[in-house]
Parts: sequence; C-alpha cells; structure tokens
Amino acid sequence: MSKPLIAIVGRPNVGKSLLFNRLIGQRLSIVEDTPGVTRDRIYGQSDWNGRVFDIVDTGGIEPNTDSEILLFMRQQAQLAIDMADVIILVTDIKTGVTAPDMEIANMLLKSKKPVVLAVNKMDSVGKVNPDIYEFYNLGLGDPIAVSAVHGHGTGDLLDACLEYFPPKEESEDAEDDDTIKVALIGKPNVGKSSMINKILGEKRVIVSDIAGTTRDAIDSRFENDKGKYIFIDTAGIRKKSKVDDRIEKFSVMRAQNAIDRADVCVIMIDGRDGVTEQDTKIAGLAHEAGKACIIVVNKWDLVEKDGKTMDKMREDIRRDLIFMTYAPVLFTSAMTGQRVDRLFELINYVYDQASMRITTGMLNNVLADAQARVQPPTDKGKRLKIYYMTQTGIRPPNFVIFCNDAALFHFSYQRYLENQIRGVFGLEGTPIRMVIRQKGDKE
Repeated sequence: MSKPLIAIVGRPNVGKSLLFNRLIGQRLSIVEDTPGVTRDRIYGQSDWNGRVFDIVDTGGIEPNTDSEILLFMRQQAQLAIDMADVIILVTDIKTGVTAPDMEIANMLLKSKKPVVLAVNKMDSVGKVNPDIYEFYNLGLGDPIAVSAVHGHGTGDLLDACLEYFPPKEESEDAEDDDTIKVALIGKPNVGKSSMINKILGEKRVIVSDIAGTTRDAIDSRFENDKGKYIFIDTAGIRKKSKVDDRIEKFSVMRAQNAIDRADVCVIMIDGRDGVTEQDTKIAGLAHEAGKACIIVVNKWDLVEKDGKTMDKMREDIRRDLIFMTYAPVLFTSAMTGQRVDRLFELINYVYDQASMRITTGMLNNVLADAQARVQPPTDKGKRLKIYYMTQTGIRPPNFVIFCNDAALFHFSYQRYLENQIRGVFGLEGTPIRMVIRQKGDKE
C-alpha cells in the first residue's frame, strides 16, 4: 500500500520549494530565487497527527509558455496532480491573485481532485491581512494563511489536507524492508533519465538533450516480478570547472546524498565516449561510499561494432576503473530497451553479494589456506603473524584481521587476501573493507 500523496503546485516563485522543505523538515528541494529551479518532481516524506505521507514538490506551472523546459515542468506538475490524493495550491499575498493563478485553479478544478489553497508570505503574526479575501475568487474555498519562511499556518494546512486522505490501512506503518534503493549516477547526458523512464514506462523524469535538465535527485518507486525498488535519478555530475553556478554545486551535493541513501549504485557511462576522467571521479564516489556497484555502458545502439568491440570496451573499463574490478559491466540502450531487463537481475545479485555474511570459521579456513600458499611478509627478520579474521558488517562486507604487528601488514598482502576471499565467496559487485588490528589494540 502506498502512502497518501500531497502535491504542491503553483506558478514559479510563490515559495513552493520553501514550503515543501518546511513540511518535510529538511532541505531536499533546491531553493533559489531563479524561476524554474525545481524542474522536476521531488518527493519527501512527512508525518502529521499519526499519518505518514509523501509530499511532492513540482516545478512552477507557467500556463502558456513556449520554453521547452517550462513546458516540461508543466507536464511534470500535471503528472504529480494525476497521482496525488490532495493538492496544495500555493499563491502569494504580495502579488495577489494573478491571471496564471486563475488558470492553474481552473486546471485543478477540472482535475476533480481535492485542493487546499495556501496563501504564502503571510509573514507577520497578529491581524490577518485583509488582502487574503481576494483569494476566494479562485473558487477553491477557504484560503489558509501560511508563512513558509517562519512556519506559521503549516499545521492548519496539514489539518486541511488530512481531511481528504483515504482511510488509514494497516500496511502503511510497515515500511518496506525488502525494497532496494538504486541510485543512477553519471555525468550529464549519459541517459540516466531515459533509463528510468524506460524502466518505469512513463515520462516520470524530464528527458531533454539540454545538459543538466535533471537538477535534483528524484525518487521513483517501482515493482516487478524481480522485486521492489526505489530508483533515485541524480542530477548529472559535471566537471568542477563548470560548477561555478551555485545550483550546480547543490547538484553535486545531491548526487553524493543520493549515493549515501542508495543500496546499489548504477554508474552510467556513454558507450561512445568510453570512460572519461569524470566517470572515474563519479565511480570513485560510489566506491568510497562502499556501495554495491554496476557499470552500465549506455547508448550501445549508437556504437559501431565488430566482433571484438564489447571485449575491448570491457578491457578499457577494467583498466580505467582499476579500483572497481569487482563491478559487473552491462551494455545497454535506454532508447531501444536492449538488456534493460537484465539490470534487475544484476541489481538483486550485487545487493545480495554486498549483504553476504560469512562465518568466522569459514573465513579462517580461507585465511589458513592463503597463508600456506603465500607466506605473510617479513621485515628485518620479523615475520607478520595473522591470528584470525572475522566479519563485522555488511553492505559493504567489513572484515577485521588481528595480527602481531600492523606495520608489517603490507598493502599488497592485504590485496592478496581480498582476492582469496573473493575467489572463494564471490562478493561480486561490492567493495570490501578490511581493518587491520594488532594484538593489544583497543577493540
């Protein structure tokens, strides 16, 4: 059972994102004074009076517009309206009722959905500004005075929304533990949004050839016979030099945030470009965060191929992403749908591998075997002695190895042991963390 959904709509710059951030209690939406910063739908979760619900912040609706992006934003807002249980129309006391407000109100009345009217920027406390009565002209019932900046009136607003919620179901309280969160990451224009749209079979994410159209991380729930997933589409991470723009800087932070929230990272690379310096950096972020990873070479339909093209590309990836040889590589086309189904099998597989627990007994058998094959290193006559090894965590698998002297534990021997463990247990698609402790160290 999905949670009730509130959609926040309105024309640009009435304070929708600020109100959204206020209602979910964290800064998820980019707030800037540039119209059109929230280009897509951004989801957040909130709770009020014992009900947990989702809120979606939409791009400002410009009813009559020629701009491609603004047209997209309008489509996105329409999609949010179609999915929502309740709609909050945000207006601005400072401008009063405008022609676009009237048009949006008419659009909402046609949708036959319950609408709660919020009049924002009512920042002073005390006597109600009489200008609020003008908003009755929208035909949406009683306007509710709110201040997104100070938080006044948000309780009344949520009370009004709750009245329209469907009756509570038992399953609402049980959060899906078996849902895998998947972040699609990569530089701009590698096809992340197209891939999500292909998977979801609906235009949920803005797809356009203008680099940087997805500025925010967007969550899309999806379920099929392979399992339950939340796809997090991230803003394309650009080269640092182009990040002068504060909005872009937010986007890099957002991508990092998406990686942190994800269980599995799908690193998307453009098949025509191969691995660029920027791809290496992005893959590095996921590797450092210890996430299960899949490398997806997209736009494979646009690459001229002979019998050896795929093998050569795979070799190049292994060479350029040397720190990530554990990640499986998949060649796809989001446009034609080639091998997109295979992605789900890989997501489940690397997630299970990253969640694997290995008993201490089995680990120490592998350790004894590895030491018999290759003796631990010595330094100035002193030999490294490894006592035992145990697993302390999953996602990624964490191992602690106890020895007589950590200084003798050479990095190359550590890598050898990691390869032995992978050789026996697989652990494909996931980094491994090893902590070396010498006897007598504090636990």
